[in-house]
Amino acid sequence: MAKRKKQVNQTMRHLITSLNPRSPISEQYRTIRTNLQFAAVDEDLSTMLVTSAGPSEGKSSTVANLAIVFSQQEKNVLLVDADLRKPTVHYTFRADNRRGLSSVLVGELSLAEAFTKSEHDGLDILPSGPIPPNPSELLGSKAMTKLIEEAKRYYDFIIFDTPPVLAVTDAQILANQVDGSLLVVRSKQTDQEAALKAKELLEPAQSKLLGSVLNDVELTKNQYYYYGE
Repeated sequence: MAKRKKQVNQTMRHLITSLNPRSPISEQYRTIRTNLQFAAVDEDLSTMLVTSAGPSEGKSSTVANLAIVFSQQEKNVLLVDADLRKPTVHYTFRADNRRGLSSVLVGELSLAEAFTKSEHDGLDILPSGPIPPNPSELLGSKAMTKLIEEAKRYYDFIIFDTPPVLAVTDAQILANQVDGSLLVVRSKQTDQEAALKAKELLEPAQSKLLGSVLNDVELTKNQYYYYGE
């Protein structure tokens, strides 16, 4: 029972923009949303990935809350768990992970059969699905390109949660198929060299590096702060 309560509390903490939309934390996510829109003001931004330099830097919290604040603009949003190695989106949104992205990419299901509706108006979830033996190959496949094009017909904004860029090549591969990339770093955890290396790996991609989000910044009581996992 204690373990279950802890999992529920973690989910509640992750989805602060839904549970407490007027909080300073939620306001910061809306600020990030606005900055992303300004960053792409002269370009189409309908697909975006979120990654981090390494693990435990707040990426999953960031991507979940960004998906919610975009849907709060009355947009149709699809959140895709493209971390086919250590998926977390289905935990955050309490979704069934027996089918999802990998099911679509290997041809077992269509997008319409694999996604699930969230409890948030306008936000649908495509979990990772069963973990495949070849994540990088699937993300770089023609099936992935086809899925993105199909999703763009039904959704205003598609956001991908991807593995840390320094750990595997998955984020770099997907960065060639989306409109922009966002890098999450964590105060007092991500060292400068790792952040710069992650930036260097993302910059050659066809998509635009939109910027970075700094988590867990200690500011004065009169200032807003970012929320981290």
